Amino acid sequence: MKSELPKVLFPVLGRPMIHWVLDALRAGGGEKVVVVVGYRAEDVKRELAGRPGLAFVEQTEQLGTGHAVMMAQAEIRNHEGPVLVVTGDSPLIQASTVQKLLTSFEHDRPACLMGTIHKSNPTGLGRIVRDAKGDFLAIVEEKDATPRQREITEVNMSTYVFEASDLAETLGKLTNENRQREYYITDSPGILKDAGKPVTAWPILEPCEALSINSVDELAVVEAEMQALGYKNPS
Repeated sequence: MKSELPKVLFPVLGRPMIHWVLDALRAGGGEKVVVVVGYRAEDVKRELAGRPGLAFVEQTEQLGTGHAVMMAQAEIRNHEGPVLVVTGDSPLIQASTVQKLLTSFEHDRPACLMGTIHKSNPTGLGRIVRDAKGDFLAIVEEKDATPRQREITEVNMSTYVFEASDLAETLGKLTNENRQREYYITDSPGILKDAGKPVTAWPILEPCEALSINSVDELAVVEAEMQALGYKNPS
């Protein structure tokens, strides 16, 4: 984005994008929100200081998405029930989706429930691989995918609900044995699946929830979509 701001503080419709995420989590039934902060952590904490019910944990080294969740291990271990894991830079996450995921999780109680989506152009995204019965097998990143797997249109969008105890268990099994030497939360569903625990991938996400912001052009697309959906800055 060519900005010194932490990405989650970049304004979307004149408001730091993380506020839109936190609004959706609260409206969707999130009772306690733990925010993992890293780059310019104090700026993020200062921006969110007026919001009730937040806890902060700091990731002093950025060693991957799994490592970020590891920083919240104390909070996870002290919790019983579902833990929703989402990114702070997804301003179009929908409260209705959060609510549906949490309701489905409470009904079925899998070890992990992933919110996925079918995209006509899945380039760059991890594919959801299923077995002959349609059950989840694995998330395969595009760089590791076979030509046939690259034809899969169902993709991972980093939206997960874990049983707290199962999530805590997988965090201890994540490794950084990859090119980037980072720990990835995308490995957790596969770890649970390999342990014989139920993992479900549900293509419930709305098309707008597949939009991301990594450039000024993408910011314009997201803002136009939010305006079309009736979003208004409450301040």
